Amino acid sequence: MQRTIVGVVKILVVDTHSHPPVFHAGYSDAVAKLRRTLGPWGSAGIGAASMVGAGAFYVWSPAASLAGRFLLISLALAGVVALLNAITMAQLALQHPVSGGVYHYARRYVSPRAGFLAGWMFMLGKTASAAAIALIAAQYLAPDQTRLLAALLIAVFAAANLTGLRTTARISIGLVSIVVVVLVALMVQSPWRMPEFGVPSEVSVYGVAQAAGLIFFAFAGYARMATLGEEVKNPRVVLPRVIVGTLGAVLVLYALLALALLGSVGVEGLAASATPVADMAPDSWRLMVVAVASLASLGSLAAILAGLSRTSMAMAQEGDLPSFLGLVWARTSSPARAEITMALAAMTLALLVDPLWLVALSSSAVLSYYAIAHLCALAQPAHERLAPRLVAWTGLVLCLALVAALPWQSLVAGALCLALGVMVFARVQAYQSRGQIDEEP
Repeated sequence: MQRTIVGVVKILVVDTHSHPPVFHAGYSDAVAKLRRTLGPWGSAGIGAASMVGAGAFYVWSPAASLAGRFLLISLALAGVVALLNAITMAQLALQHPVSGGVYHYARRYVSPRAGFLAGWMFMLGKTASAAAIALIAAQYLAPDQTRLLAALLIAVFAAANLTGLRTTARISIGLVSIVVVVLVALMVQSPWRMPEFGVPSEVSVYGVAQAAGLIFFAFAGYARMATLGEEVKNPRVVLPRVIVGTLGAVLVLYALLALALLGSVGVEGLAASATPVADMAPDSWRLMVVAVASLASLGSLAAILAGLSRTSMAMAQEGDLPSFLGLVWARTSSPARAEITMALAAMTLALLVDPLWLVALSSSAVLSYYAIAHLCALAQPAHERLAPRLVAWTGLVLCLALVAALPWQSLVAGALCLALGVMVFARVQAYQSRGQIDEEP
């Protein structure tokens, strides 16, 4: 423990003169570079853990209250959007297997501003998501000390990520394996009768679309490996297969889980439930289900924090964030300063912001991020495209439609974040322009 604390202190204070916290384009990492340490199983573990998390135990109740007996249609719509996004991300990752994901793709194919906004929306959305997931886990574990425990959980998993991405992969594989086994056991013992299709309230097309937007929160994570692409072995082969393969497996799992919930709890019961998966379980299983829900949340939390640190590191190395965030710790090949910084931001949100606003911000920001990914795919030359342009066009339209269908809190939060990102980008560009003028003889 003492060595870990000393290491963290060194990360924060060492080389502050050689790497000042300024915006500096073309940051050169003089300390270390990321290493390709992840194989297909480790990559799939992180991707699956990012999806089979808090959303799997949370989204069904609010989605059922909006979509009623059309819940499966909302699930199918969210799954189609996620699949289109996954195909686009796989196509982009195949050509550019680097850390940063859509941030790098947009800089290459659209514009530096589009790249910055993609990275900006990803960081804000996933920081909010990390805080929300930690709060959901803490609510299960200690309802009286939710915020403090949430901040502590973020700190613990950020510290684990500092030891390297292989540690993150091991944690993810272990946690997601437990969660999937328990979910499958619950579905096997459920009655599997025909779902009760009573409608708890008037259902509209808008309600079905809103429910799809909420269910999409449970899928968001299938492209996590695109943000970690610089640490994957044989990425041109592994990344497309992992991105699409893990999404397909989780989509099947969620479809079976939705059927089991509808059959055992019913639409009205599902809409009124605060813990739908636990309500499906026998009384003797309830405590175990609560524990597994917490584990699922923590597994996705570790993966989200890893993706956040790699994106902020990539933005720092390109000059769009303070350059000190681009440091890679040589001992563990992890972007240590970025990891610590993003964890502190998530801890602050967990301590101060209501979880409903965090989920709203996360949904709108992440869907905007994937909309920019489809713009990148549309700009790719023909020889780089694996899928027809119709896939990217359809994905773009559906992402924007789901954003528009989200509650007004999501739209307000997303619009404010986007406007703030535009202002920050303009500020960074002005700062870099002044620096270039000062350097001229």
